[in-house]
Amino acid sequence: MIEYDYVKTKREDVQQFKESQLPAIKFVLRWASKAQVAGFRLSNGRMLNKFVGGFPVCVVTTKGAKTGKIRRIPLIHLPLGENKLVVASSGGMPKNPVWYYNIKANPEIQIMVDGEEKTYRARQVSDEEKAELWPHLLSLYPDFDEYQARTDRNIPVFNCEPV
Repeated sequence: MIEYDYVKTKREDVQQFKESQLPAIKFVLRWASKAQVAGFRLSNGRMLNKFVGGFPVCVVTTKGAKTGKIRRIPLIHLPLGENKLVVASSGGMPKNPVWYYNIKANPEIQIMVDGEEKTYRARQVSDEEKAELWPHLLSLYPDFDEYQARTDRNIPVFNCEPV
C-alpha cells in the first residue's frame, strides 16, 4: 500500500471497490458520461453543467491514442489562473482511465467551459508539483483525497496551458 504524506484520508476510512463491482461501475460511468457530454454540448454548457454535489463540469476533448478518434469526457472544472488542471482519478479505480493514455499520446486537447471551447497543451505534473497543487485541488473538489487513499496508483494530474 502506497501512502502520500499530503493525502490526509486514510485507506481504512475509505470504502474499497470490490473487483466484482468494477465492470458495472465502468458501464454506468461510460453511459452517464456520454449522456452528460451530449446534453452539455447541445445546450452550449447551460444544462448538465454540474456533477453531483454541485461541482462545475467541463468537457475535455481528446484524440484517441490508438484510433485517432475524437473522444469527449466530462470532468470536474479545475481552474488554475489561465490554466486548467485535469485529474485522472476515476474515483480511485485501480487503473488509469482510458482518456489518460489519449492525453499522454496527444497532449493538445480542447476544454469546454461555460459554452466556450479553447485549446490547451497538457503536461503531466511531477510528484513534487502534484503535492504542491494538492491543497488547491482539494479546495475545488475535496473527494480527490479519498480517491487517492483508495488506490495504490499515483493518480495523474495534468496542468493544461492555453495554446
